[in-house]
Amino acid sequence: MADRDDVCVLLPAYNEAETIESVIGGFRDHGFENVLVVDGGSTDDTYDLAERAGARVFEQTGEGKGQAIREAVERYVDAPFVLMADADETYRASDADRMLEPLFEGRAEHVIGDRFADMKPGAMTRLNRVGNRVINGAFSFIHGHDYADILSGYRAFTRESFLRLALSAEGFGIETEMAVECVKHGVRTVVVPITYEPRPDESETNLRPVRDGGLILVTLYRMAKTNNPLFYFGSVGFGTIAMGVTLGVYVLYDWFANSISHDVIATVGGIAIVLGIQLLMFGVLSDMIVTVNREQTQQLENIASRLNDQQRPTSDAVEEADAPSPENRQD
Repeated sequence: MADRDDVCVLLPAYNEAETIESVIGGFRDHGFENVLVVDGGSTDDTYDLAERAGARVFEQTGEGKGQAIREAVERYVDAPFVLMADADETYRASDADRMLEPLFEGRAEHVIGDRFADMKPGAMTRLNRVGNRVINGAFSFIHGHDYADILSGYRAFTRESFLRLALSAEGFGIETEMAVECVKHGVRTVVVPITYEPRPDESETNLRPVRDGGLILVTLYRMAKTNNPLFYFGSVGFGTIAMGVTLGVYVLYDWFANSISHDVIATVGGIAIVLGIQLLMFGVLSDMIVTVNREQTQQLENIASRLNDQQRPTSDAVEEADAPSPENRQD
């Protein structure tokens, strides 16, 4: 049975001198000795304070939260389970066991902490609440899964499942990308309720709501190209058809009402309708290909799992055969 010794607490940090020591101390007080801090080139004392608090610290080679997390898991994490949180005291170390329980029990490979389950007053502005609801609704509509809070920074996952994800986001889009990739690769994902605290007054946020929110929505739509191509190409196709129909209606109205013909506009409208229909057909075909690919991938994973299960008893039997018999043992 896995326990806290099998967990690496991962804390991406940038200019978190006001809170980094208390965050590290909180996790260590709850029995997590393996704490890894990824410093994004802080201009304050974050790096030194994190080391003083007992964490392993390294400075990322690139920029952005997404790059920091990928580099940490690929190069520095030395445990099978990762518990990821922000270093700004908004997440409670006391929720760690709840986050890790589905992993330890084998029920999930990726766990998301739902901040909206217990959000304290002042923890999130009204603008951020609206933005989060819009983004979560868009994710559920586009990708067909309701993960409640895909922007949550409190995550727990197996290192093996993380390495299966094709991640490229540099900044705050990393959480969105992880959620989409979990759907795409069939990673078993569970959502658990957590408490979300207000950020301390002396700690400054690195989030820019409007810009980062826009980038996240663009990421959701862009990733639909490979995860839900019917929506991706279908939305463009319907938009193109709607434009063509609108131009056609205008041409017909002006011709009947005023006896004015618009040959060029009519041609453009006809081309738009044909192009839209082709995009819809392409979306349907792409969706069929993606579905077949997923089924084949799942079958290959099942075969690989069965082969591994069959090899384990063989390995155990070889070890027993190689072990000296009681008669041949020397005292």
